[in-house]
Amino acid sequence: MWRDLVFVSGQLGSRPDGTHTADQPFDVQVRQALANVLAILEEAGCGPQEALRVTAYIVGVENWPAFNRIYAEVFVEAKPARTVVPAPQLHHGYLVEIEAIAARTA
Repeated sequence: MWRDLVFVSGQLGSRPDGTHTADQPFDVQVRQALANVLAILEEAGCGPQEALRVTAYIVGVENWPAFNRIYAEVFVEAKPARTVVPAPQLHHGYLVEIEAIAARTA
């Protein structure tokens, strides 16, 4: 039985200490943004397996294969519904922003 939903608003590749990765390669930004999403889920009592939906906004369609590869590494066997939206630009010069919805089990 699902108890409640956890909504993770768009996460950029900023580090927990407040420093930014906007000047780093796409792969570095994706890994940090996903780490931010997973940290929020963990704080809410969820893991990747409780993720129901993930939406990623990426700058540059050419980055899609790299996103897919890293996403598969991070979510492994969890297969939440996913949408990837190409965008012309994002906040502060970032190349990726990721949001998620998860469900805590009772």
